[in-house]
Parts: sequence; structure tokens; C-alpha cells
Amino acid sequence: MPVAVGTKAPDFTLSTKTADGPKQVKLSDNFGEKNTLLLFFPMAFTGTCTTEMCEVSAGLNAYNDLNAIVYGISGDNPFAQEAWAQKEKITVPLLSDYEHKVADDYGVMYDSFLPQMKLRMAGVPKRSAFITGSCPISIRSRRSWRN
Repeated sequence: MPVAVGTKAPDFTLSTKTADGPKQVKLSDNFGEKNTLLLFFPMAFTGTCTTEMCEVSAGLNAYNDLNAIVYGISGDNPFAQEAWAQKEKITVPLLSDYEHKVADDYGVMYDSFLPQMKLRMAGVPKRSAFITGSCPISIRSRRSWRN
């Protein structure tokens, strides 16, 4: 079950790949500084996820105007995420939940992703969004929908 509105959001530290190399991003570093939008998506290099992250990238200034930072989170490794971001011109910082722990902590991982294709991919994050306040981190609103 996803994290409920009004509850404390699980903190995490995840890897991202930047032009300067790998970097660790800790959610609680934004406390008292910025609101945070967490966008979980199933995987890089897929049609729906590409459309979503490109649209969010195109509107990123609107989030900056709201004193908010946006992170895209998937189970892809940071190097695949970086290649995808460069190919598609995605400017949203992408965080790698390679071990699927954060998707599990937020209650948004599939037990079996695309079982009809017999891919046997457990732990893939469901397309979900969480907005956290600047302090103390609590979920203000949430939406989750199926891929």
C-alpha cells in the first residue's frame, strides 16, 4: 500500500549520474529548503515513460517558480538513466532505485511487471507521484496510476 497522505515520507539516498560523475542525492537534504516532487516511473527507454519525463522537463521552470525540485525515480542503473536522458533531452534529475528499496518503502512496486509478457520483473516501480513539504517531510498529496 502506498504511503498515506499526511504521513512521514521515507527518507532515502539514491545515486544519479551527472556531467561531473556519479552523485548521491538524499531526500532530507531538501528539508527546510524546497518542496519535492517524486515521480516514480517503471523504466527508461519506454514510450510512456519517455513522454512523461520529456513533458515534465519541458515544464520544469514552473516547478522552480514554486520552490520545488523534481526527481524521477526508476530501478534503472544511473548510467542507463543518463544515456536515456541525453538521448531524449530529459532535464529532470533521475535517481536510480536499482535495489528497489525506495519503491518498496513508498509502497509502489509491482509484484510482477507485465506478467503477460512473462518478463519476471518484480520490484519495478508503479507510475506514481508524491509531493513532500519542505519540513518536516510529510506526504501532502499522492496520485498513483497503472502503466
